[in-house]
Amino acid sequence: MVRAETLKMLIGGEWVAASDGGTFETFDPASGKVWARVPEATEADVDRAVRAADAALTGPWGAMTPTERGKCLRRLGDLLSENSEALGRVETRDTGKMFKETAWQAKYIAEFFHFFAGAADKISGETLPIDKPDMFVFTDREPLGVIAAVVPWNSQLFLSAVKIGPALAAGNTIVLKASEHGPAPLLEFGRLIAKAGIPDGVVNIVTGHGEPCGRALTSHRLVARVSFTGGPVSAAHVIRNTAENFAELSLELGGKSPFIVFDDANIESAVNGSVAGIFGATGQSCVAGSRLYLHEDIADDFLSRMVKIAEGITIGDPQAEATEMGPLCTQGQLDHIEAQVALAAEEGGKVLTGGARPDGLDGLYFQPTIIDCPRQDLTIVDTELFGPVLSVQRFKTEDEVVTLANDTKHGLAAGIFTRDSARSLRMAKRVKAGIVWVNTYRAISPIAEFGGMKTSGYGRESGFQAIYDYTRPKTVWMNLSDDPIANPFQPR
Repeated sequence: MVRAETLKMLIGGEWVAASDGGTFETFDPASGKVWARVPEATEADVDRAVRAADAALTGPWGAMTPTERGKCLRRLGDLLSENSEALGRVETRDTGKMFKETAWQAKYIAEFFHFFAGAADKISGETLPIDKPDMFVFTDREPLGVIAAVVPWNSQLFLSAVKIGPALAAGNTIVLKASEHGPAPLLEFGRLIAKAGIPDGVVNIVTGHGEPCGRALTSHRLVARVSFTGGPVSAAHVIRNTAENFAELSLELGGKSPFIVFDDANIESAVNGSVAGIFGATGQSCVAGSRLYLHEDIADDFLSRMVKIAEGITIGDPQAEATEMGPLCTQGQLDHIEAQVALAAEEGGKVLTGGARPDGLDGLYFQPTIIDCPRQDLTIVDTELFGPVLSVQRFKTEDEVVTLANDTKHGLAAGIFTRDSARSLRMAKRVKAGIVWVNTYRAISPIAEFGGMKTSGYGRESGFQAIYDYTRPKTVWMNLSDDPIANPFQPR
């Protein structure tokens, strides 16, 4: 367990404090109390981390074969699995996420490192059937260089894995900025790096706020690619920052995902999927199914079942085995949710259950909440809350629900429940989202890419293609003829 007085950053293989001694506090959301102090990285600290990563490109890491890099990633995955409970305890303490979820997730994330480990020596170029005689032309793929990875506090081990895994498999080095709202799990994870045989400087972890830490990292001249997961407001700053270094950029941002249930759906399955999609992880997921669209013929029965389940959820200490839903991570989230629920009621929404903080609990808790919304233009319908609040609307036809589902600035995920296979395929094509689940929700795999569209970002993470996104192709031309090249200025 990381102790408050020992939290430090990982730079160049060393555990260091901020160069000016600055720190910030991190809170236990279950109690609302400070439990650790974390280095507040300066611009000089970020510069040191990036330069350490740049130097590692030509050190032992650069000399490794792809197969050797893959072995390091496999060992890292094994260590992650072996230490999943310890990592889960730290993440739950720092973010309030359920220990059952954090420990399971840390263990499952090992599969992502194993996937990218196996892919490390499968990266290849191609020979080209060139239209010039006596020429042999082929492409090779090289690492981009230093990667800046910025992750939020929720699912940070997973979101780090889908950046670190492909980046290292392709031969890059990385500087990872942990969220200021829950940095301890990534620092604990950093202790596994050297144990996996990864050389010093290949992975660096810095802590701090957007200013100066995030800005200095994403605009640094030695950074070749920025992979950012977070909100659209911060993403706008990152886009501007990369104008300084021309770094490649991928963005995985927030969502307000539609969860669509037709009248022919398996109602029990759809209710359970919706409950998991919005109340799992206390609704603190980019892909939370926070907009529920129900066919009018099943709406009343569906909501009756869902309200009953929501009111039976056990809220409390996220470390306790009996708890089913823990606290929110930050006070800002709690304040925002309370304000938006109150506004929804003013605009005509009806709170079917929840809508307030639970009695008898200290910390940042909020009840599972379901709001029946009579109109699409209620503010809450297209406002990401990042909490356990569901907006519900009814529909009559397929065309109507497609219009409602796509009437949003977001485009990350969607869920469709129907037994009609033709309809499911039509809907999957028509709904504007980067991820579509049919008769399931929140399923993930290292094999499958994910990402969004519109203000939910661009670029993709996970999957084999992600590795190629961390490389650049180089084209090589070879003249196979023994004849001398003709003098271009001599008539023939």
